[in-house]
Amino acid sequence: LEGHLAELGVPAAVPALACGMVGARQGWVEAGYIDTPARLAGLAAGTVRVPGIARDVRILPGIARRDPAAPDVMRGEETQILGALAAHGLNDATVCMPGTHSKWGRVSEGCLSAFSTFMTGELFAAVTGHTILAHAVAGAPADEDMDAFRRAVTAALAGPARIANLLFQVRSGQLLFGRGAAAARETISGSLIGLEIAGGHTADGSDLVLIASGHLARLYGVALGVAGLPHRVIDADAAVLGGLSLAAHSLWPSRI
Repeated sequence: LEGHLAELGVPAAVPALACGMVGARQGWVEAGYIDTPARLAGLAAGTVRVPGIARDVRILPGIARRDPAAPDVMRGEETQILGALAAHGLNDATVCMPGTHSKWGRVSEGCLSAFSTFMTGELFAAVTGHTILAHAVAGAPADEDMDAFRRAVTAALAGPARIANLLFQVRSGQLLFGRGAAAARETISGSLIGLEIAGGHTADGSDLVLIASGHLARLYGVALGVAGLPHRVIDADAAVLGGLSLAAHSLWPSRI
């Protein structure tokens, strides 16, 4: 990070803040975790300074849910939540953050009270790359079959316990009805995203905020629409920059 800042011409006197996997145990410097319920505005209090360099570089902590029945951790997403909700003046919301390891969280009065991680992106890669369904998606065109995606989301929402069967139907549908590779890919995607929504969303009446960008924002937006869940979309990149800015201002109010 210090080298990148130097390349950008940022003076050495200007401090810097980072989040995400640079603070993991196998990262640059371990930054540890704050336990839930975690006040998002107080994240900066848990920063760790990087030793051995001239610049004041700090790494934000992650957040841990130390519930023996549902243990979980996040690192980086907490900064996105801080930036996203602050930009829209929200203190209470349910947040969905799609990705390789998607996060669903509940924020109440500015505190992240609970959250859950879903390995949706990683499962999609594993299913399409390392199971019999790898053959089903081989040669899939760039054009998406969104009708197949919507049907798969609907089926997964209606019967999440049948996910293993729904996935196998991708193969049997090709063998018996000649369904194409694009339909197979979108059926797998829709099944897994529908499964995630079924497990992640709770009907508590709070605002639902989708923090995402690009292709994932579009897919999850469609899936949430199929589920009948009104939501607002906040760009993920803007959210993390906003969160880092807020944390930096709390650390160095006269320098940032």
